[in-house]
Amino acid sequence: MLKNMFKKTYTIIDTKYKSPKKGEEPNIPQGLWRKCNKCGQPIYVEDVNNNFYVCPKCGGYFRVHAYRRIEMLVDEGTFVEWNQEMEFSNPLNFPGYEKKVQAAKDKTRLNEAIVTGKGKIGGQEAALGVCDARFLMSSMGYNVGEKIARMVERATKEELPVIIFACSGGARMQEGIVSLMQMAKTSAALKKHHEAGQLFISVLTDPTTGGVTASFAMLGDIILAEPNALIGFAGPRVIEQTIRQKLPEGFQRAEFLLDHGFVDKIVKRSEQKEVLSQILKMHRKKEEWRKLREAADNSRKTVNYSRKFKKMESKTAWDTVQLSRAAGRPVSMDYIHAIFDDFMEFHGDRCFGDDHAIVGGIATFCGIPVTVIGQERGKNTKDNIRCNFGMPSPDGYRKALRLMKQAETFGRPIICFVDTPGAFCGLEAEERGQGEAIARNLFEMASLTVPVLSIVIGEGESGGALAMAVANEVWMLENSIYSILSPEGFASILWKDSKKAPDAARVMRITAADLYERGLIEQIICEKEPASEKTLPMLAKQLKWQISGFLARFGKMDGEEIRNQRYMRFRNM
Repeated sequence: MLKNMFKKTYTIIDTKYKSPKKGEEPNIPQGLWRKCNKCGQPIYVEDVNNNFYVCPKCGGYFRVHAYRRIEMLVDEGTFVEWNQEMEFSNPLNFPGYEKKVQAAKDKTRLNEAIVTGKGKIGGQEAALGVCDARFLMSSMGYNVGEKIARMVERATKEELPVIIFACSGGARMQEGIVSLMQMAKTSAALKKHHEAGQLFISVLTDPTTGGVTASFAMLGDIILAEPNALIGFAGPRVIEQTIRQKLPEGFQRAEFLLDHGFVDKIVKRSEQKEVLSQILKMHRKKEEWRKLREAADNSRKTVNYSRKFKKMESKTAWDTVQLSRAAGRPVSMDYIHAIFDDFMEFHGDRCFGDDHAIVGGIATFCGIPVTVIGQERGKNTKDNIRCNFGMPSPDGYRKALRLMKQAETFGRPIICFVDTPGAFCGLEAEERGQGEAIARNLFEMASLTVPVLSIVIGEGESGGALAMAVANEVWMLENSIYSILSPEGFASILWKDSKKAPDAARVMRITAADLYERGLIEQIICEKEPASEKTLPMLAKQLKWQISGFLARFGKMDGEEIRNQRYMRFRNM
């Protein structure tokens, strides 16, 4: 049925190439060849069709009609459309509006600017809404808002995740304030969906602007975007006319929004079905804790490496400091890839930017979905600079907290890797509220109802480390450190001489052995040899075994018990 519908409704070729008029969708000439209206190169029509309607020469994306996109995404024969027919609405009795809508219906064979329904993607069932730019530029009027609201409400009732492919020029002017109210209506429906613990994935395509951007499109638990998609509240032309300035290259494109913290991931069209399927699989109904409970009996067999650990008298505290900072020491991403499967990185704090000193996303551990977050230094000079040498900014801590709150919504355990010389103390960090961002993490992490495990893998210094370590348990690798600040800083403040750092390291008692002895951490992960690329497989194997025991222990607790255990851990310090 969908294929037949597609044949009637989706026309990507015309008799000959014409330059598109303002506001119109580009046409493709009929025949074997066409001219790409993005790069101007001749391209083979069949190549475009087989390449998900992406120009094989320049990589430019052509807009895809709703039924064609559904056909590309949904498992064959599984899509069932909802609310296909909607009665025409003209709340302002706007002259000529009915005729304009009827013309759009005749042209597209659609009843409105969005198609909604449910289907399976990679075997995972989801509610799906797809906007179609041919229908009045997919502007949002009453019927569009109503179709989205009905879809979301039904998905909430049926416990289905929601995926919406947004594409819109904004509000539908002919419906005035009624169009504006659809922003609130769709947002309210999604709020109920969120409170029910259900997933919403928003996919932003070209263009996503105006009231759609300021409502449902930017409310996804996970926000994906197509490459180079135009995304913004006010269009570039409006902004330029208002501020009378030329906008920079790439402004309001998907890549711009990724850098500024508003998009989790840019996904090529050819990879969208696979990525959506993977995300849906990691958000299945919460049956994973059953696996943890079954593993609980095995937790008694978990080797307690901390009890086997023997402090090496020949190694000084300053030796440990040097080892924790060693150039070849594995970083967070090394451990993430070595320990977890299916890791998918998410970006951005939804406020300002995407701090590369914090990496995070979702993964699986022995088949169980988890959220993984790490402080990242980078492995070479270029990466060190990109990651600010592991010193997070406020947007990094806000990204980490966003991912933690997302984990709580979907019942995922959180694993954090701590490795920082401290929070970034630059001018811009203070301008954006570094202290508030760290404080907010401490405040919110204290009350999370899912298990949190933090592992210090290198340096863990100051509140910049603690902002990732308000956990149910904190572990340390043997040659890592955890302290109020660096030994150099300690010596400078107390003794006015940074050269006394080795003495400071000794009196600060910052090694894993010191902290375990004082009851400030729960485990020491032994390093028979200092951590390196060579020893990483053995360390990862050891950490996997330990983490499985942690998850088994906390898998037997409910959310309130988990939160209370974490509170008492710090209350008793």
